[in-house]
Amino acid sequence: MEIKINPKYPSVTDLRQRAMVKMPKFAFEYLDGGCNEDINLDKNRTDIQKVELMPQYLSKFDKSNLKTELFGHTYDAPFGIAPVGLQGLMWPNAPEILAKSAFDHNIPFILSTVTTSSIERIAEITEGKNWFQLYHPTDEKIKRDLLDRAANAGNDVLVILADVPTFGYRPRDVRNGLAMPPTMSVKNILEVFTKPDWAIQTLIHGQPSFKTMEKYMPKGLNLKKLGEFMDETFTGRLNTDRIASLRDQWKGKLVIKGVVSEEDTVKAIDLGVDGLIVSNHGGRQLDAGQSTIVPMTNLAQKYKDQIKIMVDSGLRGGPDIARSIASGADFTFMGRSFMYGVGALGKEGGNHTISLMKREFQQVMEQVCCERVEDLPKHLIK
Repeated sequence: MEIKINPKYPSVTDLRQRAMVKMPKFAFEYLDGGCNEDINLDKNRTDIQKVELMPQYLSKFDKSNLKTELFGHTYDAPFGIAPVGLQGLMWPNAPEILAKSAFDHNIPFILSTVTTSSIERIAEITEGKNWFQLYHPTDEKIKRDLLDRAANAGNDVLVILADVPTFGYRPRDVRNGLAMPPTMSVKNILEVFTKPDWAIQTLIHGQPSFKTMEKYMPKGLNLKKLGEFMDETFTGRLNTDRIASLRDQWKGKLVIKGVVSEEDTVKAIDLGVDGLIVSNHGGRQLDAGQSTIVPMTNLAQKYKDQIKIMVDSGLRGGPDIARSIASGADFTFMGRSFMYGVGALGKEGGNHTISLMKREFQQVMEQVCCERVEDLPKHLIK
């Protein structure tokens, strides 16, 4: 797809600043914040920025090719769109905008169980080529039905979430009333009136709701009861027995998101898991944890020949994609950057942000004189 970048917003920083202006404060802070004191949120950024690459200017060089093979599919670039919950709250129709953009650019889009578009609608947009992220439900019937729906929609990759055994403590969301689901306080309603684009798009597309989960919800729930239902439904911790059961039930590729330790990696390999997305949920779960680039680098060095090692959390643009792959990742994902793009530019935000990522990553590849994505580790300064 042709790369088109709006010259007013040539960086993710520009998109973030514009999104802050256009989105209601409660929605932007839900997207932008971490947990507790934001220590791990900041650490994700500072640690990945320490990774350095060595250019080889006098080596033979033709041109860079961004295409990357993963799970039998050749993508146009080594990055995808990470799963994000409540996307339609942050910007109306966001999951459909991003899914269509990902499909057009031939990169993976991961649909969250708790976002605001359904499995079936996103499969319609992507011809079933998206991935599906499963929050592990406590109800076995709901779990089986979600798996059947994802398989029937054509999804080949199932991502199961390990790093939300309990919901993170996020002071901004507490102040803003953004539990699950959100409560529209008087303060939040007044904030909406100052964001006309967001308000108009919400009127057009309707109040955001958990579209994938609607069929399982009792009718007529008020906000409090709906919150209780969602909390009770998604308190299912992953463990080896549950992963083994999912491995038996799911015939496609199985990926665990959130694993950061060697012990868990070995267990995942023994259970026949196909890939890991090393992640700390964007710094939103454990403020006392490591940044993702540190454990990802370690796991890639030791286990890359046994399982696909991917990464998210802390990446913002093309240089971070290059840093991660040079450090050993097979593939990368980002969530906030794409949501900043949609928040800033609405329906044009997906294409713009993907184009920006491709342009930035291509420039790094050419600058260090690297022709193939898989050769980037040769440029890592250790």
